[in-house]
Parts: sequence; structure tokens; C-alpha cells
Amino acid sequence: MFKKSLIFLFSILTLGVINAQANLLSAVKASDVGVLSEDQISVDKDEPLKYGYVADRDILWSKIVWEEIDLTQKFNFPYYFPKDNKDLSNNRLSLFNTLITGIETGEITEVYRSSYFKKTEKFNAEDINSKLNYTRTYTGKDGIDYSDSYSVKSEGVTSFMIKGMWFFDKRQGELKYRMLGIAPLGADVKKEGSAAYDPDEKLELFWVFFPDARKTLHNSKVFNPENSANPISFDHILNSRRFSSFILREQNVYADRPIRGGDGLKGYVKNNSLFQLLESERIKEEIRNKEIDMWNY
Repeated sequence: MFKKSLIFLFSILTLGVINAQANLLSAVKASDVGVLSEDQISVDKDEPLKYGYVADRDILWSKIVWEEIDLTQKFNFPYYFPKDNKDLSNNRLSLFNTLITGIETGEITEVYRSSYFKKTEKFNAEDINSKLNYTRTYTGKDGIDYSDSYSVKSEGVTSFMIKGMWFFDKRQGELKYRMLGIAPLGADVKKEGSAAYDPDEKLELFWVFFPDARKTLHNSKVFNPENSANPISFDHILNSRRFSSFILREQNVYADRPIRGGDGLKGYVKNNSLFQLLESERIKEEIRNKEIDMWNY
């Protein structure tokens, strides 16, 4: 058993090295770096880890929550940096640029206006472009027409919203989490440069149905400070909840109203950051206690 474990660990590390630095030490030209040989392609069948099937009848309890990931917190820096990759290899992108690249290439297609993923709210390329770019035209005092262009860049996206479900799987006998959606929070480009612009106001630019983005997120690697030869994918760190977050909303009878207001929604804990934090912690504690409660008779 121990021998098999060592073989499995060695295989994982080997795949990590191949993905991170393909041909780096044996490349004759710089253009050879990252180009996999036929042997490497046959060995490297790296794909996102498939979710196990969960039948509805196996879910004893569930709760859907919305959380905010603040990228200015040091623990969340892997999602924010690099802000651009003009001086880095192509496989190093921020989380925002990774999603945008997936959308532009057509690899990610499940993009919506809200976190409820209604068919009538599905975004097309024009809808996404209007959220990220805006040109304001005006006539100057000299009678000449001018225009100012504004766009949402990676450095301006300092937080993300995620939607996920906590559920108790009776077959496995444990509490699990499944991420359902992710959304970058950015400025309203239509207000930039005007008196109505508020730099602290952040809107949900768009919502991506998470399962549809897993392949893109898996192929984009995050820098591993402990071992640069074995990078970690965005898909891995998101699914393993390697981030610091704040619960903003839970599924409730009051139309899922949030703790703190924003994006057109009114919160039920107003103008008190401490009470908002305490309410978030109360919801977290309630979820954690559910697993313990399931084993009490």
C-alpha cells in the first residue's frame, strides 16, 4: 500500500513538472519551451477532476450561499496577480483575465446577467462588451466633438462573488461544497468620468456558470511559491476553497436578501461593518454545526 502511494505521488509530481516547464531544459530555441513532444502528449492527459454524481434523494440538507472574495487580502493574492502578463509566459494570468480569455475564445459560453442563470438572462458577446467597455462622446467649448474611452482591466477587479451549495451527502456521510457560479466585481464603466461615478461601487459584471469554466480554469496555472515546478490550477484552489471569503447572502425566505446591500439589493444589516461580519460568521457557524447535528440523535 505504501509503495503504491509513493508511485501515485511520483506520477502527480511528474505531471506537474511536465505541465509547468515542458522542454525548458532541453529546448534549443526559446520557441521550443512549452511545446510538448508526442511522448509527453501521450502521458499528459491532464483534465479537471470530475465531480462525483450526487442524486437529489441523497441530499439530506442543503443551503446556497453567496460569498465575496476580497483580492486585496494577502491570502487571495494568487487570484489577483499577475495583473497583466505582457512580460510573463502565456500560462500565467489573473483569474479575471483567465475568464475573459475563455469567453473570448469561446471555451466558456455559459455567461449570464445574474447568479440565477436564467435562459432569458444569458449574455452574448455584445452584452459582455458593454459591461467591460464604454465610450462617452461630448462636444467641447470649442465646438469640437471629443470622446473618452473607459474599460474594466484586471487591476480594477479587486473582488469576486461566488455562489455555491453546502449539502450533506447521506451516501458519503459528510458535509460537502459545490461551487455553482463566479462573478468579477468591477466599476460601472458607464458612470466613469461623470459626477455619478463612485470609486467604491462595485457591480457584478457577469456571472459564469462554474462547471462550464472548469476546463479553462484548470488549464490556467497559479504560481506555487513553495515549488514553482508544480503549479496549481485555478480549478483546484477554487474547488478546495483555498481563499478567504465573506458571506454576503444566503438562501432565505426574504427573496434571498443580502446581509449588506449592493448591486441594486438592499441589505438587512445596514451601516455597521461589525454586525455584518458577525452575521456572516453566524451563517458559517450554522453550516459547520449541521454536520455535527446530523450525527446527534
